[in-house]
Amino acid sequence: MPTITFSFKDFQQLLGKKLTVPEFEDLLVLYAKAEVEKYDKASDEVTLKLDDTNLPYLWCPEGLARFFRGMLGISKGMQKFKAKSSGYKVTVEDSVKAVRPFITAFVAKGRKIDDYLLKQLIQIQEKFCESYGRRRQKTSIGLYAYGKISFPVHYRAVEPSSAKFVPLGFDHPMDLNQVLKMHPKGQQYAWILKGASKYPLLQDNKGEILSFPPIINSSTTGRLKTGDSELLFEATGTDEESVSLAASIFAHNLAERGFEIFSATISYKAKSETTPSGKTLKISITPEFIEKVTGLKLSAAEARQLLAKAGYECAGNQAIVPDYRADIMHSVDVAEDVAIAFGYDNIKDEPLKSYTIGMPLAAVQKVNNLRKAVVAMGFQEIFSHILTDKSSLIGSAEIIELENYMSETYSAVRNSLLPQLLDVLSRNKHTDYPQKVFEEGTVSARNGSKIMEWHSLALVSAHSKADFTEQKQHLSAILGSLGAQFAIKPTEHAAFIKGRAGSIIVDNETIGVIGEISPAVLSKFGIEMPATALELNLNLLFQQ
Repeated sequence: MPTITFSFKDFQQLLGKKLTVPEFEDLLVLYAKAEVEKYDKASDEVTLKLDDTNLPYLWCPEGLARFFRGMLGISKGMQKFKAKSSGYKVTVEDSVKAVRPFITAFVAKGRKIDDYLLKQLIQIQEKFCESYGRRRQKTSIGLYAYGKISFPVHYRAVEPSSAKFVPLGFDHPMDLNQVLKMHPKGQQYAWILKGASKYPLLQDNKGEILSFPPIINSSTTGRLKTGDSELLFEATGTDEESVSLAASIFAHNLAERGFEIFSATISYKAKSETTPSGKTLKISITPEFIEKVTGLKLSAAEARQLLAKAGYECAGNQAIVPDYRADIMHSVDVAEDVAIAFGYDNIKDEPLKSYTIGMPLAAVQKVNNLRKAVVAMGFQEIFSHILTDKSSLIGSAEIIELENYMSETYSAVRNSLLPQLLDVLSRNKHTDYPQKVFEEGTVSARNGSKIMEWHSLALVSAHSKADFTEQKQHLSAILGSLGAQFAIKPTEHAAFIKGRAGSIIVDNETIGVIGEISPAVLSKFGIEMPATALELNLNLLFQQ
């Protein structure tokens, strides 16, 4: 959850209204899903914890003041600024497509940056990049002293050893590989560029390096300091919407601080665009839909007033979403904002109209009975994560991988319970044998463009005499407790020894697999004892 610190006096000046800290706390709870973590009266600093991770425009005093000006009726509708057209240009070479294809930029001029404002700019920069920007992978932001830059600026990807500069915090030049190995930020964020043959670079028209995104700025052209009154903003990343959002948020914040915003032309090989774009989204909304979602009976005029309070503009039955918000994707989101503007505390309670008693589903009871039966056979139950390491998975089912995972350990969705059971055995080699473990849980796999999900039950038995016959006896006991007849048909499976594996058939339907774990798989998990296993698709089993 983002936590931010700022001057309460500064916030009130931005808001245009004096508040007490308790009044501010009440507003945060009612409207912003946030709370005051601490207020230091001596320094007048307030620290907030925000519960919403998809509203980065609120992670700064400027955004909070903009939001509350609407909620308190100090201003109505969409709060705008007008970016001035300019000759500032950023040329984007095709070489960045493979590594970090998108960039936005603008120039802000008009007032000197003091120490407090610099800290606020750095705070929202870091919060945005670390959280919304997925630790700089999706989006990173750079701020520069405009006076040291010669336009046009060039965004390109280069060989790591072909460019040298002095990074922030150092006093000698390094090439890009050295930055990744030796600079603290390089060590922290090198993972983002793993596997890339060329690295992104931002240079001005004289060849001066501004930064090595998303790692570190130059100590010369890439250092913004107090006293500067003109700055260059840029954001690069792998997600165009996120990069554009960063430019919108910073442009609004700086405009509210008294800066004039000058747009930049981003020139790609096949197109050009102006940033910040100022693009808004239109979403259909009607009083009838608002009532359906929230229960609020509003006239069209009342709905428009509440939308204006929430920072929207209206055009007929369409709500126009501000460009600094990327969390609004559906009419339901707009209806929720109407309810927030109305005030949840103003919505009357409905009397309880029905009474029910909770109870487990019949299928859950069947699963629990199976679990009890397996425990009675001497197996110990484990509970593992649905996400797992892709390299540990076994079998032919197509794997569902995470696009933006934080750790290799949780980079894919499990398509079988067997790998995690074997992992448990591999971590317990110091424990006496026999070792018998099982798990019941959800597994998933891709089937072409479709995602399939089902409940699985898997057993693994490991000891010196573990064999197919033993596991077949376990299978017979499990299915016998359900009164199900089964047959085993020889099959081949990546987890089992060839010729020692079989498909489990119930009513002519293949519902699982059984066999002796192959030496190759045992070796992969570092298991030195014979092991047998079975796995059942419970969804198919209970359909029989």
